[in-house]
Amino acid sequence: QVQLVESGGGLVQAGGSLRLSCAASGRTFSSTAMGWFRQAPGKEREFVAAFNRNGGNTYYVDSVKGRFTISRDNAKNTLYLQMNSLQVEDPAVYYCAATASGSYYYTVPKKLTDFVSWGQGTQVTVSS
Repeated sequence: QVQLVESGGGLVQAGGSLRLSCAASGRTFSSTAMGWFRQAPGKEREFVAAFNRNGGNTYYVDSVKGRFTISRDNAKNTLYLQMNSLQVEDPAVYYCAATASGSYYYTVPKKLTDFVSWGQGTQVTVSS
């Protein structure tokens, strides 16, 4: 399995921006579809955004479309989530996730059960 370590979370004012990073190791990064999830206190973990394995397709949950951008740098084995116009409903622990090697070459994974490796999470807090 791939090991994932998130960073970049913090406290930001509403309307501000943060960029989350997810460093991957242990498996060829380009063989894996990757995504971001988030979990607010008392709520279930929810899908935010993801890439298919070849990086050509992305999918976003409606609430972040136009504000968040997922990207990947295969040379650095790193996944990113650029978050702009942060709102008071965005605070959560954000998790990076990876699918099993070789899966989701064309389609974009969106369900929790599509992913097999998870990072420890990074906290995002938004002040009003």
